[in-house]
Amino acid sequence: MVATGFFPMPHIHRFLRLNCPSRHSPARNTTSRPHLMSSTVNRVLCFLTLAATFAASPANAQDSEKAVLAKTMQGAKTVTLFDGKTLDGWRGREDLWSVDDGAIHGQTTDEAPIKQNTFLILDRPVKGSFELTLQFKMIGGNSGIQYRSKVLDEEKFIVGGYQADIDATNRFAGILYEEKGRGILATRGQQTTIWATGEKTTEQFATAEELANSIHLGEWNDYRILVRDNHLEQFINETLMIRLVDQQPGKKADSGVIALQLHQGPAMKVWFKNIQIREWK
Repeated sequence: MVATGFFPMPHIHRFLRLNCPSRHSPARNTTSRPHLMSSTVNRVLCFLTLAATFAASPANAQDSEKAVLAKTMQGAKTVTLFDGKTLDGWRGREDLWSVDDGAIHGQTTDEAPIKQNTFLILDRPVKGSFELTLQFKMIGGNSGIQYRSKVLDEEKFIVGGYQADIDATNRFAGILYEEKGRGILATRGQQTTIWATGEKTTEQFATAEELANSIHLGEWNDYRILVRDNHLEQFINETLMIRLVDQQPGKKADSGVIALQLHQGPAMKVWFKNIQIREWK
C-alpha cells in the first residue's frame, strides 16, 4: 500500500469520524425534513472536500512535499560535525572510540565486552528542525544514531531518545527506536502517528524485506534523518524507511543531542563519516 503524504488511511478514517456526521449520529429533531436535508447536504460537502484534499496522487504529494522542503531549507547552512581527523567536539569512552582512515570508529571485543550501551556524544545540542546526513558501515552487532536525545549519565556516556537504528543483519536497520523510552516507534516500512493519548495508528507503505534490499551489508551506506517540527523521516541510501508524527506530550522531543551508539553484547565494529547537518527554525 502506498502512503499519501503525512495523511494515511487510518487518519482519513479518523477525519471522517470527527468531521463527517453519520446518518446514524444522534441529532435533535431527527424527524424534521429540513434537518434531514441539511444533514445530507453537510455529508455531501464533507466528502467532496475530503475528495478534493486527497485527489492528488502519492507521487504528486511527494513532489509537493519536496518543493515545500526545498523552499524551507533555502539559506540553511551545511555544518560539518566531524573533521575526519580527530574526535574534537565529541565525547565518549576513549578505549572504544577512535578515528580510522577518515571515519569515526567504534569497536568492542569478546575479551572486554561492554555491559550496557554506550555512546559517542556530540558536544552541542541541536534545536529546531534539521537534516542530518552521514555514511555508516558496520561488522557484527547493533548500533544507531541518536537525535533529539538526552544525556542520562554523563560519566558512563548513556543517552536516551530517538534512535535511527543500524544492525549488521538488516533486521533492525532503518527502524525508529526510542532508547530508554517507548521502545520501537516505527518499524521499517511504517508510517506512524502517535496521538496525544499515546495511541498509535500505522500504515505499511512497504515491506521490511523489500526495503532491506536497499541496505548494503558490510559496505558504506548513506543515512539521512529529516526532522521537521514533530515529523520525523529516516532514509537509507535515499530510500524512505520510516515516517513518524509524534504528538504525545511529555514524550515527544523538540531538541537534544546527537550521539552514536555501541551496543552491549557480541563484539562489533562500526564506522561513521561525512557527518553533516543543516538546521532551520
